[in-house]
Amino acid sequence: MLKTEQNIVYMVQEFDRKLRSITIASCAPAPLWLLSPNISFYYPDNMISSSICEIDQVIKHIETGQIDIGILPFEYQKDDLCTTHFFTEHLSVCIPFGHSLCSYDKLTFHDLNGYNRLLWDQLDFWTDLCKRKMPASKFLIQTDESEFLELVKSSTLFCFSTNYASYPDEILNDRKRIPIVDDCANVEYWVVWKKGNTYRF
Repeated sequence: MLKTEQNIVYMVQEFDRKLRSITIASCAPAPLWLLSPNISFYYPDNMISSSICEIDQVIKHIETGQIDIGILPFEYQKDDLCTTHFFTEHLSVCIPFGHSLCSYDKLTFHDLNGYNRLLWDQLDFWTDLCKRKMPASKFLIQTDESEFLELVKSSTLFCFSTNYASYPDEILNDRKRIPIVDDCANVEYWVVWKKGNTYRF
């Protein structure tokens, strides 16, 4: 087969693949936990691929057409884009019982600044937010989920949870979950896609 013919075949295959696939990029993991199963349900014949990206990458990829659906922690409006509110995620800190902060029923990032904590990798937006709001804190970031959970269970370092992030029942037995009340710790997620496309969520 001539190189030109190979290129044509590749272009046709790539076009067919794009017709049968839906790509999603999110600034955080929880929106993907909710959106990906819905998309798979409504579009069972499509291949669904998803990724977690920095906010500016999500915006760039949706504007250039590299992805079909983007998820952002704020409403993003442009003439050629559609956007709709998705859901709200609330951040909490999980503190070992016996710690002085356990006497509180709500906390702020200011209250937590300076305390060291565990973070699981792949949180992206949340990781950036926590580092920015608690510059005096040190973060032990774990890339392996099982190792992260073992450290949560066995260490006294603070960790985070949300209303959409669940741990195995026994992991948080020795911790109190306390809501963080800063506005930025209560995130409104928005779904964004190009006008001309229609998606069911």
